[in-house]
Amino acid sequence: MKTVIVTGSAGLIGSETARRFHHEGYKIVGIDNDMRARFFGADASTHPTLERLEKELGADYEHHNIDIRDFDSVKATFEKHCGQIAAIVHTAAQPSHDWAAREPHTDFGVNAVGTLNLLEATRLNAPESPFVFTSTNKVYGDTPNRLPLIEKETRWEIDPKHPYNDGIAEDMSIDQTKHSLFGASKVAADVLVQEYGRYFNMPTVCFRGGCLTGPGHAGTELHGFLAYLMKCTVTGKPYRIFGYHGKQVRDNIHSYDLVEAFWQFFQAPRVDEVYNMGGSRHSHASMLESIQMCEEISGKKLDWKYLEDNRIGDHIWYVSDVRKFQGHYPNWKYRYGMRDILEQIAAALKQQGHH
Repeated sequence: MKTVIVTGSAGLIGSETARRFHHEGYKIVGIDNDMRARFFGADASTHPTLERLEKELGADYEHHNIDIRDFDSVKATFEKHCGQIAAIVHTAAQPSHDWAAREPHTDFGVNAVGTLNLLEATRLNAPESPFVFTSTNKVYGDTPNRLPLIEKETRWEIDPKHPYNDGIAEDMSIDQTKHSLFGASKVAADVLVQEYGRYFNMPTVCFRGGCLTGPGHAGTELHGFLAYLMKCTVTGKPYRIFGYHGKQVRDNIHSYDLVEAFWQFFQAPRVDEVYNMGGSRHSHASMLESIQMCEEISGKKLDWKYLEDNRIGDHIWYVSDVRKFQGHYPNWKYRYGMRDILEQIAAALKQQGHH
């Protein structure tokens, strides 16, 4: 049975990937050691997702509780399935720029060295198989903040005459900018994925994600803002807004729509590709607008306070231009928008007993 190796398989995007490819008839080899619980605490643990995945996929899911920084273990897993590996989808990461500053070695080890280990294991065992990497818009650092932005009543907005009015394209520079240490480690990984594609002629792709979200997201204050925002609204937990008058704009893409993009690439892979991938103009909102939607959907008021200092390197306005990907893969379409996503998150919280 052909196999797809998924790192971070118990996370939001990893578990969605596992289900999607399993639905298409592939065996899933999952790599996940629940580092998320170490990063963000027990509430953010991916263990419940892993249990659901093992139950749903049964014998077609093989789990490896290994650390991607451990090259020998990664290589051994690939060698075990050599000849059967149809694709590698790498979603494992340390995902918070706040957390990265606490332990830079851990952050770089997971994000950069871990990615190198997976690329090398792929080159040695499955060089013709598509390698899909979930990169981040943080590779652009705070360069988006230099765009001509206009403050409006509930949001920041870009000058409509600017070429990026439809979203930020892949031609934005990643140089001379404040990335955060997280952004820097993801830049290293992103460039490695490109280089393995270009140098070894491997079908690699970097999806530079906006905010990745969905009902399966174990949101925390340091990562997964939309899920955490709805959780705070529903449970009455206080929420903090950091800077920019609460008008900072994010595009949000449902995990289903992102994984559908993975599937489209897998069916017609290209060598060394880079795509900005987020909610685009289809699914975006400011913090204040997101709060209003959360309150409307839940019927509750969010207890929030405003802190003047923004997070280091945080974006004021970020909307992805996904037209390059759509041009290459015209069959890919969005299924979910902002309100759909928030309604699903609210329903999931209710199911978990949060009222």
